[in-house]
Amino acid sequence: MLFSLRKTSPLMGACLATVLALATGSAQARILDTAHGEVEVDGQPSRVVTLYEGALDAALAAGVTPLAAVATRGGQGVAGYLNDRVPDIAMVGTSRELNLEAIAAQNPDLILASPYLSDEQYALVSQLAPTVVPESEGFTPNGWKNETRLYGEALGHAEEVEEAIEAVETRAADLAERLDSQGTTTSLVRWMPQGPLVMSTELFSTGLLEATGFDVTDADLVKEGRPHSDPLSLENLGKVDTDLLFMATLNEDGREALDAARQSPAFSRLEVAKRDRVIPVDGQLWTSASGPLAAQAVLDDIEAALSSDER
Repeated sequence: MLFSLRKTSPLMGACLATVLALATGSAQARILDTAHGEVEVDGQPSRVVTLYEGALDAALAAGVTPLAAVATRGGQGVAGYLNDRVPDIAMVGTSRELNLEAIAAQNPDLILASPYLSDEQYALVSQLAPTVVPESEGFTPNGWKNETRLYGEALGHAEEVEEAIEAVETRAADLAERLDSQGTTTSLVRWMPQGPLVMSTELFSTGLLEATGFDVTDADLVKEGRPHSDPLSLENLGKVDTDLLFMATLNEDGREALDAARQSPAFSRLEVAKRDRVIPVDGQLWTSASGPLAAQAVLDDIEAALSSDER
């Protein structure tokens, strides 16, 4: 923007000073409090790399399309619910094994990482661009909200992120009021080739189940601070024989194992199986993802499961 140097009135001068101050303020760096201390980020970064599924989700919810991401658990690309949003996104490793050369090749101006990023990994990737790592809150149903807010602030899109979080909260409350879920017991189980794992009640998706009115239980099978139980036998699965059972699988191996288990007498004896209230869900979404877009997708599944009861 060009400004004339002609003489101005005091009022015009004051207005011009205000405009300049606002323009300067919008470009000023933000100092973010992260797990690795203060990190400075300028403006609205355009070459963003995400090293965490929740960070990719948050960026997309904020209206920013990252250049690269890590593969979802049990897969080789992003989680299925995001496929259509980032069909050509580059892969730069997995959550456990990052490809530093692939990250550097993106020439990032901001890296959004997981709260579980190791100190060694941080020391390497933070040399490439400002790297934002949220403080770990452990396993808490609402921890994703604080992570998302930090990513939104780093991206320069805090307002958009806050609106996305509020939309999730509003929809969950509406579903709890509209659908008959109050007092309905439920559990989330992830089926793996080695057997079923009961998921903690303190996770992202189980928190959404609670927010929509469910009484969520892990039958005290999950140790404190752990995301899931040890693998159970089919007989012990009866401990989570709830009104509604959400059954997640991560990949084809898990789906094949679940299909085989459903043919067994032990599975058939479950009351929830007799009532045909075992609800299959995407484990990449329900047990690995987080963020506003993932929350809306989980709420879609919950609404569909409860709506089918009304028909």
